[in-house]
Amino acid sequence: MVDLTVAIPTYNGAQRLPDVLEALKSQTGTEAFTWEVLVVDNNSRDTTAEVVKAYQQDSPYPVRYCLEAMQGAGFARKRAIQEAQSGLIGFLDDDNIPHANWIAAAYAFAQEHPNAGAIASRIQGEFEVEPPEEFNRLLSFLALTERGPDPLIYEPAKKVLPPSAGLVIRKQAWIENVPDRLILNGRVDGNMLTAEDLEMLSYIQRSGWEIWYNPAMQVRHKIPKQRLEREYLIPFFRGIGLSRYVTRMLSVQPWQRSPALIAYTLNDIRKITLHLLKHRTKVKTDLVAACELELFTSSLISPFYLWRKGYLSSKKT
Repeated sequence: MVDLTVAIPTYNGAQRLPDVLEALKSQTGTEAFTWEVLVVDNNSRDTTAEVVKAYQQDSPYPVRYCLEAMQGAGFARKRAIQEAQSGLIGFLDDDNIPHANWIAAAYAFAQEHPNAGAIASRIQGEFEVEPPEEFNRLLSFLALTERGPDPLIYEPAKKVLPPSAGLVIRKQAWIENVPDRLILNGRVDGNMLTAEDLEMLSYIQRSGWEIWYNPAMQVRHKIPKQRLEREYLIPFFRGIGLSRYVTRMLSVQPWQRSPALIAYTLNDIRKITLHLLKHRTKVKTDLVAACELELFTSSLISPFYLWRKGYLSSKKT
């Protein structure tokens, strides 16, 4: 029996994976329990499989590999839950570098908090190019989580949940509460819909499991310069916005959805109006302002976009 599985979903991660796997070699404080690494190859087209095979031959910890051909991070995480040999699954993206005590801190916190269905890490950015100061308004969307030096619980009423990077999931909480197929399943070629991790966590939280932030679990998120450029950021924020109807409605009772949709629509229109009044023509030259406007406008059309594309036709949000 394995006590904790480190799951690494990856797509074309041959160049990024070695840094993560090397960092896992340096983990400390794990002598009292057993752990494994599971790399979930999400249909990569590079040499990801060969990279993993090389580590399997020369690794101080068990490394397993599986292929998930259904494209999307949601499918890869679901496969990790199915394949994991433990009751705790710690998710690392292939650009997440865990601190030397990340596994030990995660395992200890899970033992101390048996009602925790998910435990989030403290995630700090490691930027290839330092972003300008005005980018601080966008950083929380880049899977960076800095919520102070003390553990805290995510209160359902605040409607805030952590990203999946550095997240430890209790397998029981997932299996008992997360639907077999989510509405959102992550970004794929030609489709930037995201927030599949928030959809999954919403199901776990509303079933009564606690969601925690544990600052002792530290992760560095490597962010290349391309992710701070317009070509990446505008579609990225469009995907976040277009996904919002799903995550908004998960915390709303069925009878409240119509009035909630009206309230959200009016609020989105208010945000767009104020934003345009404040920034005016700057949205064409100010990348941060352009990203915010893209988020607001995409959030406004989210329910109509999802319905037209068939995401809501056979599912209830």
